[in-house]
This record gives sequence, C-alpha cells and structure tokens, in this order.
Amino acid sequence: MFSRLAQRRGFREYLTGLLAPRDRNKTLTGLAGAEPVEGAQHAAVQRLQYFLSQSTWDADEVNRRRLELLVNAPVTAPHARGVIAIDDSGDRKDGTRTAHVGRQWLGRYGKTDNGIVTVTTVWADERVYYPLHAEAYTPASHFARKQADPGFRTKLQIAADLIDKALTAGVVCRAVVADSFYGEHDDLRGALRQSGLGFVMALKPSRGTWQYGADAHTPKDAARTVPWGGPEHPGGWQPVQRRFRDGHTETWWATDARLGWWGPDGHTRLVIATTDPATLPDKATWYLATNLARPGGPHDIPEAAHEPADLTEVVRLYGIRHWIEQSYKQVKDELGWADFQVRSATAIRRHQTLVNCAFSFCWNTWFDPPSTNDNVTTPAEPVPDDSGERGHHSRPHG
Repeated sequence: MFSRLAQRRGFREYLTGLLAPRDRNKTLTGLAGAEPVEGAQHAAVQRLQYFLSQSTWDADEVNRRRLELLVNAPVTAPHARGVIAIDDSGDRKDGTRTAHVGRQWLGRYGKTDNGIVTVTTVWADERVYYPLHAEAYTPASHFARKQADPGFRTKLQIAADLIDKALTAGVVCRAVVADSFYGEHDDLRGALRQSGLGFVMALKPSRGTWQYGADAHTPKDAARTVPWGGPEHPGGWQPVQRRFRDGHTETWWATDARLGWWGPDGHTRLVIATTDPATLPDKATWYLATNLARPGGPHDIPEAAHEPADLTEVVRLYGIRHWIEQSYKQVKDELGWADFQVRSATAIRRHQTLVNCAFSFCWNTWFDPPSTNDNVTTPAEPVPDDSGERGHHSRPHG
C-alpha cells in the first residue's frame, strides 16, 4: 500500500493527529500541531499536505486492506444477523472550486446550502459498527450536460455501487437498511432484490399509492385500518420489546399492514412499528418495506433466498440502522471528517479513507486495550438515539 518510508510516516502522522483529543478543528495545521495560519508553511504541515494531495498511494487499496482486517478479525467479522446501513451525510463547504461542492440539501443542518454530501455504508449489529465505503456525490452543476451527462451519478446509483463493493469485500448481512430517502425508490429496492439481498427500508408516511375508493392510499392510512383497542385489546397489533445498548427496554407495537400489492403475504411486506397505535406519533413510528417473508406465509419456503422474519426481527433490524447516526457523531465531531481544507477529489477521498481508518483503530483499542499499567481510561460504550443525521444537527454525547 505504502511503498515508501515517507508515505508510511505520513500515514502514522495523519492518523495520530486524527486520534488526538479534539481541542481544535483537525485541519492540516491542527493535525501537525502548528499554528492555524502562521504555521501553514511549517515542515510538518507541508509533509501532510504532500501526503494527502500529491503522494502516489491508492485510497481504495488502503480501504480494501482495512476491511480485510475487520472482516477477518473474530471480534469485528460481519455475520448473518447484522445489517449494512445506507445513508448520506452533508457538511457545509464554501467556494466553488472544491470537488463535489455545490448548493444541495444538507441533512445535518436541515436546509439547502453550499456543501459536500457523501454517500456511506456501515456494517452494524447490536455490539459493533464500522464504516465500509464512502463516496462523495457530485452535483449535476459540475457537469456540462447536468443530469444528462454520462458522468453524473445519483445518490441511489452510488448507494447500489457501494453495496456491491461491500459484498465483494466479503461483508455478509441479514438485510440492507436505509431511511426513507433510499427506501422510497423502487429501483434501489429492486436492485437489492436482484442481488439476492434482504432489505428493511423506511417509507414516508405520506407515500402515495393509487387505490380504489376508501382503500388505504398511504402507509399511514394503512396503519389506521388495523384494529387497536389499547394494550389489553391490541387487535391486529403485536407487542415488540426493543432492547437498547444501555440496557433499558421499550415496548413498541408492530403489525403487517396492507397497501396496494404490499401485504403480509406479498413479495414486499409493509411493517409498521410504533410506540402508540392510537396516535402514530411522527418521531416514534416506522413505516417499513421489507422483502423478508412472514413466517408461515406463502413465501416462507425452503428454497427462499432469506430466512423468514417475524415482526420482532424486522423491528430489530431497522433499529440497528441508528448506529450509522452514532458513527456520524464520532467521525464528524471527534475525528474531523469535514475539517479538510483541500480541493481535489483525490485528496478529499484520501482524507475520508484515513478518517475511517482512525475510526477502525478505535475499535481495535476497545477490544484489545493497552495494559492497565499504561494508565489509559476506557471510554464509555456509545448508546444510540433516535436523532437522525437527515434534518438534525448532530451533537456528541456528553
């Protein structure tokens, strides 16, 4: 990967800076410990600048090796009960000369602004989570023919490509999970189905479907048609226990609803999970599309591509998705994901790859901590929350 001593030195110095306590932005001067402006010409800063922008090394090969180590380590190896989560994350960036930067929706801030958006995949189960691949989305404004340009790719196309890369890297999962931005698109779900992958993907409650007369037209309409008489008389709803990393549990209610061709016995099920079937609170209700068959249903057959999934399993799988939000908090708020001050696509990709390396080294230390004689404080385990990257400004846990 690094054929020269200077490259190996640059790799160590860059990651040392990323992993240091965050008392300032992790720009090149910050990583080198130099003054923010006056230190820009310092030799250590210039070495990192050259390593990031001009040195001849392949970021994809570094990421391939990182994943090879994670996939083959017993404590981090992917398994068939985990998930691959798809998402994207945006950060503000000024100017017009930086690769991938343009006016676009930045979910982190809940508005359209000048910035960069990166599509990401994360592998996760209830115990461990880590980034797989990342690719910056290039807005249509960067291309001569805009969206008609052969080089333009949508976030959905990028996401499908990242899933293929994960499979090539040897990553296995029970299902691919994603929020409603990705779950709303039939083409992406179709591509996952064609690849033989299970999926549990969110839908917008107002997603419209043409129906006759008084039939349900949206997922929320479908939820309201399911009988509910309270916890003592739940009707078509079943209690589901959700267990969180900090040990507490919550009782949710889930059901297989019907919407058009979707239903408990269809190729795609509509599963709805909520804390209150009577009111369907916006922040505590999930509308989920999944191709995992209902146990005992017509698609629960020996030759099926996936094991069936009851309501508890579907809710469990989508609940793991929130670890991708936790990873954003750490790579952004601690490891300097968006602190780069370079312009080329190559340098940006390298910076993101190195941040993901730093994140993975944190897990290595967690599972194989230094001797207690080294006087190292063990960090608290992260606890996922329901605050999303899309439309929320993420803050680190205190």
